[in-house]
Amino acid sequence: MTLLVRDEEDILDTHLRYHFEQGVDFVVATDNRSSDSTPEILRVHESEGRLHYIHEATDDFNQSTWVTTMARMAADRFEADWVIHSDADEFWWSDYADLASALQSVPPEAGVISAPRVDFLPRPLSNEPVFARMTVRERKSFNTLGDPLPPKVCHRADPAVIVGHGNHKIHNTSLKPLDGPSPLTIFHFPLRSYRQFERKIVHGGKAYERNRTAPPGVGRTWRDLYEDWKAGLLPARYRARVADDAVVRHGIDGGTLLVDRRLADFLEDHEISLGG
Repeated sequence: MTLLVRDEEDILDTHLRYHFEQGVDFVVATDNRSSDSTPEILRVHESEGRLHYIHEATDDFNQSTWVTTMARMAADRFEADWVIHSDADEFWWSDYADLASALQSVPPEAGVISAPRVDFLPRPLSNEPVFARMTVRERKSFNTLGDPLPPKVCHRADPAVIVGHGNHKIHNTSLKPLDGPSPLTIFHFPLRSYRQFERKIVHGGKAYERNRTAPPGVGRTWRDLYEDWKAGLLPARYRARVADDAVVRHGIDGGTLLVDRRLADFLEDHEISLGG
């Protein structure tokens, strides 16, 4: 698995331990200028022999280049069979026994899987840990512009692959996409607190402003939210997404929301932290 992170201390250890328990053998992780305990968490897993740590000091969010480097390293240096491209707020799920079993079930002629994402909604802050609190998700998720949330890809290892920005597509490969429904789904937790949300948008927005290679359309949602932050509108954006009990009841009755405890139950059953 490849993992690009910045300041994700509240969920990073949970993310890593969850995916190892799901059959991920090894992680190639790039830390981009974290100022919290993210580097220390990555180093702990590196010392256990399950992770390769890369520090990326530049601040222009050149994501495609960084993830492509990790994907090729996974193929060349670490002899991966499959490569999952993940962010720290994405938890890859399968209703098979585990992720490894799901990937082993893929027909040999297929080499690329597009996994749909569903957003779990922020709840009013409480003393509960993140994944005990956030058990309500959308049936179908959209970005801030109203467009369907695009899927992410995983693929059989290929030393020549190019990973597109956002991990939505791969290029420069002869790998064929899986025909039929995906055996994988991504549980997405992008909004966990306002403080976390603001930090992410400000870091990413400033980096995109410095990026001179990404086309203007790349990172469109992030760029728009950064403009909202500069205009003082980001707190309202966050509050509009918080699902209190009334919102949850209305969404469940209307068929747009549902309670999904599969991840929380898995973490509890395997004695993995439910987050900070």
